[in-house]
Amino acid sequence: MLRWLKNVLFLAGKEFRSLFSDPILIILIVYMFSVALVSVATSITTEVKNASIAIVDHDRSALSYRLQSSLIAPNFKTVREIEAHAVDRLMDTGTYTFVLDIPPGYEKAILAGRNPKIQLLVDATAMTQAAIGSSYISQIFNSEINSFLHTATNNRLLPLETTINVLYNPNHSSVQFMGTMQIVGNLNLLTLLLVGAAVIRERERGTLEHLLVMPIRSSEIAVAKILANGLVLLVVVILALRYISHGILDAPLTEGSLPLFTLGAATYIFAISSLGIMLAIFAPTMPQFGLLCIPVYVVMYLLSGTMSPLENMPILAQQITQFSPTTLFGAFTQDVVFRGAGFDIVWDKLLKMMGIGAIFLVIALFQFRSMLSKQG
Repeated sequence: MLRWLKNVLFLAGKEFRSLFSDPILIILIVYMFSVALVSVATSITTEVKNASIAIVDHDRSALSYRLQSSLIAPNFKTVREIEAHAVDRLMDTGTYTFVLDIPPGYEKAILAGRNPKIQLLVDATAMTQAAIGSSYISQIFNSEINSFLHTATNNRLLPLETTINVLYNPNHSSVQFMGTMQIVGNLNLLTLLLVGAAVIRERERGTLEHLLVMPIRSSEIAVAKILANGLVLLVVVILALRYISHGILDAPLTEGSLPLFTLGAATYIFAISSLGIMLAIFAPTMPQFGLLCIPVYVVMYLLSGTMSPLENMPILAQQITQFSPTTLFGAFTQDVVFRGAGFDIVWDKLLKMMGIGAIFLVIALFQFRSMLSKQG
């Protein structure tokens, strides 16, 4: 056992030297967990921002002007008043995402206790803005109409009044969520590439022949590559969560959540590294390995629940993705970082990631021995 550990440390040192001798790779790692995180978090948003909106006001009453003035930045651009005959042309050209049509006599009908309809035309090619923006406008208008009725008639508000307590993300900010979840995606991609490419590089440079004449086992080579590359990525991920996600993007991070996140990230890196070695053994060259990694990464990330809820996916996809380390780590990250969950809540996810990683590693070692024997 002592000799096994000594060989692993020796090979890990060799991996460290190889990794840090490649400045382009180091720059890529730093970029992926700094500039890329901030760019994705601030550029891709699920919120409605600067949505273009116009209004056709047939009523021209105090209420219609009040509704118009309630649609303000940053959710909406300045509301433009247009003529009814121009609506079709402006919607066809994509000039406006939303067009409101307030019918004549709208205020009088509201005060009389009737329920007149406002027509809202939505350009659904802007999918996120269309769905969420329609809900925004409905909520804003309901609030304004209730307030107007209370002021104008001194009547009670509409009978149902709810109190909403928003937990874990009270400001509905997508920046914090997107930045933190992007850590999961970038870690997935870089772990696959770094560890897998390290195996391919040994084969293409012919250094496997040197390893074959040494008293080294396949498990020592595989574990050394996981240890060296994984340790570098683990340190970078912790720094990214602490100083980029929490420091710049203002994601929540309690004192107790960082050690637990570190444990989860280390377990996840082990699982994905094992997968990377397995894929690298099946792919004999670097281009083939790259082509194999792309669909694996895309499927794992898109179906992980980090970008869209798992509940929106087909039942079969939900069941399959429960065996994906990325799905487990995405849920783990949300629990620990945003909900402040403890070990007693997330231990099962850690155990599943460890088990899946062990399966990948066993398959990789079996194939690795076969590859070494062929090389010999």
